[in-house]
Amino acid sequence: MDNQLNGTAPLSGTQWTISSGGHEATLVEIGGGLRAYRADGVDYVDGYGADELPVGCAGQILAPWPNRIRDGRYTFAGEPQQLSLTEPARHNAIHGLVNWQPWRAVEQSADAVTLECPMPAQPGYPWPLRLRTTWRVGDGGLRAEQEITNVGHKSCPIGFSVHPYLSLPGARVDDMVLKVPARSRLLVDSRLLPIGAAKVAGTRFDFTEPKKIGAGVLDTAFGDVERDADGGSRVELSTVDGRHSVSVWADELFGWWQVFTSDTLTGDRLRRSIAIEPMTCPPDAFRSGRDLTVLEPGETWRATWGITPGGGR
Repeated sequence: MDNQLNGTAPLSGTQWTISSGGHEATLVEIGGGLRAYRADGVDYVDGYGADELPVGCAGQILAPWPNRIRDGRYTFAGEPQQLSLTEPARHNAIHGLVNWQPWRAVEQSADAVTLECPMPAQPGYPWPLRLRTTWRVGDGGLRAEQEITNVGHKSCPIGFSVHPYLSLPGARVDDMVLKVPARSRLLVDSRLLPIGAAKVAGTRFDFTEPKKIGAGVLDTAFGDVERDADGGSRVELSTVDGRHSVSVWADELFGWWQVFTSDTLTGDRLRRSIAIEPMTCPPDAFRSGRDLTVLEPGETWRATWGITPGGGR
């Protein structure tokens, strides 16, 4: 653990590094997210420095909702709610409420750390939660076990996602090969909010078989996911020559994948890596109710996802 930088706290707070079998990951206090992950010396996550803010939500935990809520307004159990507009340019509430909150370590070993965030009730989301992530590395890569507990007295809505940017040695986005096991995608308006859906078969968005991205631009929510035998799914990324590959996998509670080719990032980060985000629900789910999870008082939701070099699981 390294919680100081030249006698001062890093912008991302306390750092926890875990390692095992050539795998190493660094987790951070602010947002409880993933700052770095490497295997056998190869960086597979395009992260950020200890004394930097996470650019483009890099590695952040997105809860209690992923993506966007139109106008930050929704109704739950007959009560209207108004969230702060954290994406003011598009008049949306984006990426939940814990990605800038401090998380604390409650358990730690050489190869694992459990971080916890007690999230208070607040305007727009009047339900207290306790969030936990157990991060673990080993022969299978990086594994994250997620928990969200409703510690209040009323039922509440939740959704969940994470925002890692995946990178491959010597390759930028144009030269990466992508596979997304999904048969449809959401259509969005100018505010990147869903207005419909379309099948991907026969279009430039069809990545059901591995395909080079080239100049393609993606900031796309994919649904109608093709499941693996265990009910989960995974998105795969590789170099054109096949020498390097990595996959993000998620269990059966994740039915959506957001894929973002970094086109709105600036400087050298422009199209350097790809955000691959497993989501439990689509954008604007607090309004549509689609795949939204409702937690009863005292109930705990659990799910698992991970990153595996070589595309395995």
